Amino acid sequence: MSKWVLILGCSTGHGGATAKRLAEDGYGIIGFHFDRGEVKKQAKALKEEISGINNGRVHFWNINAAAIETMDKFIPQIAEITGGEPVKMLLHSIAFGSTTNFFGEKPVTQKQMDMTVHVMGNSLLYWTQKLYSADLLGKGSRIFGFTSEGNYVAMEGYGPVSVAKAGMEAILRQIGWELGQFGITANAIQPGVTPTRALTKISDRWEDWIKRTEYRNPMRRTTTPEDVAGTVSMLLQSEADFINCSTIYVDGGEHRSGRIY
Repeated sequence: MSKWVLILGCSTGHGGATAKRLAEDGYGIIGFHFDRGEVKKQAKALKEEISGINNGRVHFWNINAAAIETMDKFIPQIAEITGGEPVKMLLHSIAFGSTTNFFGEKPVTQKQMDMTVHVMGNSLLYWTQKLYSADLLGKGSRIFGFTSEGNYVAMEGYGPVSVAKAGMEAILRQIGWELGQFGITANAIQPGVTPTRALTKISDRWEDWIKRTEYRNPMRRTTTPEDVAGTVSMLLQSEADFINCSTIYVDGGEHRSGRIY
């Protein structure tokens, strides 16, 4: 098993915080992001910070990681980086999709639905299939995807993403069920409401969501990317080898409280 991890969506938010934390844990970081403008600069700064932490063992590519062509092009390069050894982790943290209602003035289109479900759900399956075929997943490898409470709660504009997240959870369960016999585990991680760039894209009421979450959450605060990164770090330990086909909540108990969206 190599000391490399692969993060899809590594520039900011949960993916960025996890990349930094795992670098501190001694892992090499292979990351994909798809950013422009100021966020692209943030990704570059994070890469430089990680390089200083883990002695330059970091590779970032600014390209659409959900494209099949990207997978086919870069998986051989990933194999070169790891020396052909399996990656310790594949983390899907891509937050890009359509946030619009099914009905109304601008109902979601088939193109928008297909794109959202592929990018935020199905692409994890195709990455896993291709990595497994290339012998880049092995005993002790972890596969994670970030889900959300919106997976099972209807809310304004979240329909397409909710469908994608529900699909991702099913994909992770099935991956873990099929590959568990080889010591490869797959789990969904559900953070609570977190003040990240992705949250601002979901609703123009995001500031109100934060205030309501601070009241609703049993621990009286929102989730932080560092909370999530710490959990991922913990789940890479050998003591977590038997956690499989599960949803892991990192929200201070938020999902057990009444919904007030």
